[in-house]
Amino acid sequence: MPVPNPYATLLDALPVERRHAEVLGGTTAYWIYGPADADTTIVAVHGFRGEHHGLEPVVAHLDGVRVISPDLPGFGETPPLPGRRHDLSTYADWLREFVLAVAPGAVILGHSFGSIVVSAAVAGGMPTPRVILVNPIGAPALEGPRGVLTRLAVFYYWAGARLPKPLGDALLRNAVIVRVMSVSMAKTRDPGLRRFIHDQHDRYFSRFADRDALHDAFLASVSHDVRQFAPAIAQPTLLVAAQRDDITPIEAERHLATLFADAELVEIADVGHLVHYETPAAAAAAIRSFLSPSAPGTR
Repeated sequence: MPVPNPYATLLDALPVERRHAEVLGGTTAYWIYGPADADTTIVAVHGFRGEHHGLEPVVAHLDGVRVISPDLPGFGETPPLPGRRHDLSTYADWLREFVLAVAPGAVILGHSFGSIVVSAAVAGGMPTPRVILVNPIGAPALEGPRGVLTRLAVFYYWAGARLPKPLGDALLRNAVIVRVMSVSMAKTRDPGLRRFIHDQHDRYFSRFADRDALHDAFLASVSHDVRQFAPAIAQPTLLVAAQRDDITPIEAERHLATLFADAELVEIADVGHLVHYETPAAAAAAIRSFLSPSAPGTR
């Protein structure tokens, strides 16, 4: 039986178009939501093992804003980049080239691992008027509230990369492990919303291209955090942080905000790392407030 999407009505009201762009020798699939003549365009970068569907609940609450949402190389409908190791440097290069090709001058948003990719790209000189980081990785994952689980994840992805390919793929796509991850991150007590979250992870969390790109991206996600790039970001920056995030504790997010030249921190209570699923309206409200009035030159 299909699991109802609580945000379906809002999403159905948005125009959506799928496109592709040639970036760094590969083909990037991306989706455009909202009106073509919108005053503001946001390029939204999803998190590790996710793809564009994960940010749709937030997009659904941003009516009137044009949102461009690509699948990261190696995830969803975007194949790995040819001849490249999928480390942070590659993802930052890819994002700079993608934005230049598709939406120069757009506001840039990154969620979770996407916050690291966005921060690295902007710190490296990618032009953008404003930066939005949702559930930013503001401290080393191995030092977070669930550092022990992160260390288990390190072994999990190592084993998936080293085992014979059929066994490694089966381990990395194992539905039980995906469900355990989903249950551990969801904070909502709403049974319908929990079913939706688990269904989303069941559908999209294993849509990675191959175990090599997945392992590279995982290493990038646990080897870097936004702190190392924050001092080099001069643009106004919004941090949307969850007070119950198991990956980056709220105290670390508060410290992270002090490292930027111009940052605003919005805290969302009673939610963890799944702000984009559990409290997308609150996240969207923070984004709208941050963008209004729009900065000069914001598309």
